[in-house]
Amino acid sequence: MHEIVGNNSSKNKEEIKKLIKKLHAGEDPAVVKEEFRDLIKNLTQAEISQAEEQLIKEGMPVEEIHHMCEVHLSVLQDKLIEDQNLAPKGHPIHILMQEHALLLENVNRLRDLYSEIKIKADLNEVSKELDEIKNIVKMIKSSENHYLREENVLFSYAEKYGLTQPPKIMWMEHDRIRDIEKQLFQLMEDKEDMSYRDFLEQYHLHVHGLAELLASHFSKENKVLFPTCIQLFKETDWVNIRKQFDKIGYFFLTPDTAILEEKTEKSSEIINKSLVDLGSGKLDLETLQQIFKTLPFDTTFVDKDDIVRFYSEGKDRIFVRTPSVIGRLVENCHPRKSVDKVMSIIKGFKENNLDKAEFWLTLDDKLVMIRYFPVRNSKGEYLGVLEVTQDITKIQKLKGEKRLL
Repeated sequence: MHEIVGNNSSKNKEEIKKLIKKLHAGEDPAVVKEEFRDLIKNLTQAEISQAEEQLIKEGMPVEEIHHMCEVHLSVLQDKLIEDQNLAPKGHPIHILMQEHALLLENVNRLRDLYSEIKIKADLNEVSKELDEIKNIVKMIKSSENHYLREENVLFSYAEKYGLTQPPKIMWMEHDRIRDIEKQLFQLMEDKEDMSYRDFLEQYHLHVHGLAELLASHFSKENKVLFPTCIQLFKETDWVNIRKQFDKIGYFFLTPDTAILEEKTEKSSEIINKSLVDLGSGKLDLETLQQIFKTLPFDTTFVDKDDIVRFYSEGKDRIFVRTPSVIGRLVENCHPRKSVDKVMSIIKGFKENNLDKAEFWLTLDDKLVMIRYFPVRNSKGEYLGVLEVTQDITKIQKLKGEKRLL
């Protein structure tokens, strides 16, 4: 997926260099910003980066180059706000665009704060600024559900309409964003254990990198992915997407009430009271559903064709699942860095040379165990894979005995 397409690469790079030199010479950034606003219509992010690299090679200090980055990010931030007219208030796309503008605005504020704290001697002199930084970092941490809504709902619908490659690229960029954010979060925890100069250097590196990555990523989604989804999806799709967005939840913003309404009449839900023979007993469908909701672990079933067919709906799910995941290829349900391992496990199940796979990892303060089991019929034929995910934090801490009597 490309950003704005440039027609005359060399000419554009020369124009960028001229603007950077104007800033270097002391020209008003507001004036340069307006010139850059016109220029950005015909250039790509790659051309901007190449122009910056050429000027560094020619001897211009990196600090001066960053002045141009500030103008660039300011222009992109304005454009992200303008983009929100693509969809009405309450629409899932409008919500995502609002969040784009909010996130970039706050990350740019982190960059502004660098200019205020870099002239101070130590952390004791920047307590007020640190409080503001901490509040913004806390907001960034809570923004994870923004990416989860895209990955688990929006991307699922896009794939159903044959739009598969752009979501994969966007998910890869989400993981790059997460990596930089984790480095920033860790820096804020470790700041007391390092010199102030080292803290400033790393802070500037992480915040500047995050701002540029968010600006580039959000621009791609706003200009390419979102308009394409609006063209492809049906109105009823957006109604269901909004419901699933609401279920996952939001950060910071309280979205407008959805103005989308279902056009089809809702039929009253009829729960099948006939009994399901489970071999070791018979249960009606309602009871069976509630059993799965009560299980103290999460389950997901992927059939023999690698398509997600079922997930349990416990009240404290560890990994997000939404109705749009049903019918989705399992390879599209995982970030690119882990999908090869998942598919390798499934291959082992299909070839009958693997009978389970187990992993455990720390998520926030939880120790989570993930297990995969092949599901086979009475003849030993592969039917699919069952994923079981469980918070084992308390289980791991058990000692001694606790008896009923």
